[in-house]
Amino acid sequence: MSATTQHTLAGSAKIEGTSLHTGQKVTLTLKPAPTGHGFKFRRIDLPDQPFIAADVDKVQTVERATTLAEGSVKVHTVEHLISALTGMGVDNALIEMDSNEPPIGDGSSWPFVEMIKKAGVVAQDAPRKVWEIREPIHQEMGDGTIISIFPSKTFRVSVTNVGPDGRFTQYFTTEVTPQTYETEISKARTFVFYEDVKPLLDKGLIKGGSLESAVVIRGSEVMSKEALRFENEFARHKALDLIGDLMLSGVRILGHVIAVKPGHGPNTRMAATLKAEYARMRAMVPTAVSIPDGESVLDINEVMKILPHRYPMLMVDRIIDCRGENTCIATKNVSINEPYFVGHFPGHPIMPGVFQLEAMAQVSSVLMLRKPENSGKIGYFMSADNVKWRRPVFPGDTLFIESEVLKQRGSIGQTRCRCLVNGQVVSEAELKFALMDR
Repeated sequence: MSATTQHTLAGSAKIEGTSLHTGQKVTLTLKPAPTGHGFKFRRIDLPDQPFIAADVDKVQTVERATTLAEGSVKVHTVEHLISALTGMGVDNALIEMDSNEPPIGDGSSWPFVEMIKKAGVVAQDAPRKVWEIREPIHQEMGDGTIISIFPSKTFRVSVTNVGPDGRFTQYFTTEVTPQTYETEISKARTFVFYEDVKPLLDKGLIKGGSLESAVVIRGSEVMSKEALRFENEFARHKALDLIGDLMLSGVRILGHVIAVKPGHGPNTRMAATLKAEYARMRAMVPTAVSIPDGESVLDINEVMKILPHRYPMLMVDRIIDCRGENTCIATKNVSINEPYFVGHFPGHPIMPGVFQLEAMAQVSSVLMLRKPENSGKIGYFMSADNVKWRRPVFPGDTLFIESEVLKQRGSIGQTRCRCLVNGQVVSEAELKFALMDR
């Protein structure tokens, strides 16, 4: 199976069973879906057969299971199915149900893996989007739960399960591939501690629960219809849930997820963080700039007619707007080919702050030199005040440089400047320079 393209189901597959919380009979059908579709649930038992996307923004509750909601329409306990689809390499699928919850089966995701294998998985004609984590992401809860994601060239999960009073502390780690997911993760069953589940039983909830659909722990005794399938089955099931919950972020990742005492609440909170961070990262891809048609737009050739600087010290690619006589906006495309990246943090390339300052000075010079009375002069940098560097600038960023004239007296000018990437200020300063004859 190619990891570079999206995949969907080759055909449909159906399963019937009992839902965990309501005890109702449910029929679930997996169907192929087009590229970019992701995972969507469809309640065919309701009027208009509404859809609910498997999206962390749709998460309503996370008590003992993950529930999605779209208005009054809900789908409970989605994590096992989403985990199976993700683990088996499926990117796009339509999930039709005639009830509000998938069948619980034996409490693992193995029945869904069997469905996926029966339907088959096929490649689609679109690239798979996989986010390689480059900086650690850390999340810590007050109850001792910790979830961190570290850079890795593979998707790996490492889980430590810790029960009440330290009971059944277990550890599990693996790289997640369709092969390891099927053999090492999918057969691990849901487990509950009797003291946690008894109040729910007393309230008439989890009507579909039984020793055939979960492992019950009472004290130090394991109550189950069969022996534990793995010595660390509980930690493996926590990994199963974690994979499903994190996929609610909407993006596959390359990273090492390390989780201590994970649960649906912390898992989905991390999924929300991943979604937000991915959106922020994608926003760094520059969009097309709407260039006005007026004479205030200057291309690189016109810029070089005004400024004496040349490669590698020319820090302005284009003037995109001059608003009146007092404001100028320019762009600089930061390329990995910039010579300063060779020796400035070569293992973690960032644009030196002094070059951002130089870019501000050059735009300020353009702004002042555009005035007819300054034609033919040259700007000499004199001083910088209130200089602040707020965010790093990376190769691939588009730097927007803004300069505003604060005052000019004779040949001395003062400007307020700032550099932005994706609308966020990365540096700012107040500059003073002198205009002199060439």
